[in-house]
Amino acid sequence: MADRPLRIVIAKAGLDGHDRGAKVIARALRDAGMEVIYTGLFQTPEQIVQTAIQEDADGIGLSILSGAHMTLFPLVVEQLRGQDAADIVFFGGGTIPAEDAKRLKELGVREIFTPGAPLQEIIDFVERECGKRRALVG
Repeated sequence: MADRPLRIVIAKAGLDGHDRGAKVIARALRDAGMEVIYTGLFQTPEQIVQTAIQEDADGIGLSILSGAHMTLFPLVVEQLRGQDAADIVFFGGGTIPAEDAKRLKELGVREIFTPGAPLQEIIDFVERECGKRRALVG
């Protein structure tokens, strides 16, 4: 398993139809040598977690621009825990106020990236954190 590239699910949840940022992140991770599974628009937290489990993903990146982050992010964390998959690294991004980002991290989201975050910072985070997960489970 350690021989395969990191496998990351990039997802859009709820009714948020703005996916340009998610596609930019997906391409950057792919160009960095990772396998990326993009779920497409309008996914439920359950669908996102099921995709990650079925694809044996090392991480999930959730993009939300709709303002529903305080509802949808905790639901993904809940689904990961409920499916005994809390070891999958869960990170996100979007227009998320700093106070909300702090609360989401307390709930179990590993990192929050806001618009303008350098792509290399995101790549480095994913390589580091998903690499740690791989070392533990693989």
